[in-house]
Amino acid sequence: MQPETELQLPAAPAVKALACPACGGSVALRAAGYSVSVVCQYCSSILDVTDPQVKLITEYRQAAEALEIPLGSRGTLRGIEWEAIGYLQRSAAGGGAWDEYLLFNPYHGYRWLITDGRGWSLGEQLTVSPSYSDYETMLLGDRAYTRFYEDSTARVNYVLGEFYWRVAVGEEVVGADWVRPGSMLSREKNAHEVSWTRSILLDHKEMAEAFGVQKGASWPPMPHQPSPNAAWLGTGFKIFAGMFLLLTVLILAFGGTSWVTAGRFPIASDGTERTVTLGPIHLGHLYQRVEIRADVPRLENGWVDLDYTLVDRKTQQVYEAYGAAERYSGSDSDGPWTEGSRRSSISVASVPAGDYDLVVDYKGNRWNSSTTWDYARSMSVEDPGWLNQDNQPEVVVEVRGGALFASSFFIALLLLGLPLLIGLIRHIQFDKARQAESDFAPTGFAALTQSSEDDEE
Repeated sequence: MQPETELQLPAAPAVKALACPACGGSVALRAAGYSVSVVCQYCSSILDVTDPQVKLITEYRQAAEALEIPLGSRGTLRGIEWEAIGYLQRSAAGGGAWDEYLLFNPYHGYRWLITDGRGWSLGEQLTVSPSYSDYETMLLGDRAYTRFYEDSTARVNYVLGEFYWRVAVGEEVVGADWVRPGSMLSREKNAHEVSWTRSILLDHKEMAEAFGVQKGASWPPMPHQPSPNAAWLGTGFKIFAGMFLLLTVLILAFGGTSWVTAGRFPIASDGTERTVTLGPIHLGHLYQRVEIRADVPRLENGWVDLDYTLVDRKTQQVYEAYGAAERYSGSDSDGPWTEGSRRSSISVASVPAGDYDLVVDYKGNRWNSSTTWDYARSMSVEDPGWLNQDNQPEVVVEVRGGALFASSFFIALLLLGLPLLIGLIRHIQFDKARQAESDFAPTGFAALTQSSEDDEE
């Protein structure tokens, strides 16, 4: 940003007491030698203090209203002590009113404290004008400001205190505003000059410590108020991207080996329970899940019970699991139907590294029903039963091991992404509420989420 020159004043002026020509009240002139006009706090008459005799510019017979920051109050903002010496209330044509307090420091000049009841901004008149390629975006140094309020007339409704120009109730300027998160750029134009002011949003705590003011309304957001979620969303998305890459590498490296056929064996035609031992099965990770998949390709109208026992050959530690493959078919008034799967899959978690035997206790079961639509008959098999010597189904068992579950990957992504999703939704809601007060079409996320009904309005 381009450096801005501050007015360096040689010495602090002494407070000077004046007598109001209208009511005789004592008026304190806090910036003697710099102020051009002052408003009597007793009768609100405007006085010209450039003349030794103190001329009466405009006489009012109204009581000075109670101010949130009494004139003469001192407070420290950004390391500089300021004194409130003047107060203006302004309003835009067809819009709301806002308050402006003129601050003075003999070594740093003037600043403005501006509030519309929601928050406070510290304004400084610029000594350089912003540049622009189009009127919608202003550049101050390397910072871009987006147009927020269109040109409108601002009128002085009330005035109190002393000022560096001859201010009067009814005075009007044409103003326009541009914003970026945390600051606002304002242009004011009258028949004689054009001035630019940059206003920086102040924290509620900072204002409370400086001048003892209470926190204002928090909604809707101010035009230049940053979203409370924007700061951490950027960091959060970077963390999410990093964790996504890390999890992807882990799932590829440890997610699982390819399926290996451990063995195949027939089901007894008489339906008796049998036992078979398969192996050895080598598990190489320190701890891993073990997936066991059984496939019975010719299973129809029945089920197979499968009890698995992994036995560590060295320690004899066992890990047990149960599965079942089942397949049914039939016909009813709605026509043929099928149910179940000829394939059964189970997982055993946290199995230590080692060589294992897989003991399978299994038994085939026949389902009998008068409504059965027989798969074997439909396949032109004379004997419809599948538990017989000629049509005996076979069980094929496959095994694979891996350190991570694929489901764990997606659960981790969900847990990482959920706070970001909530933060993004809140950020969009905040930005839509903030830009709803603008005279121009929304931008950014607020524009992406704008409905067609909003466009019609």
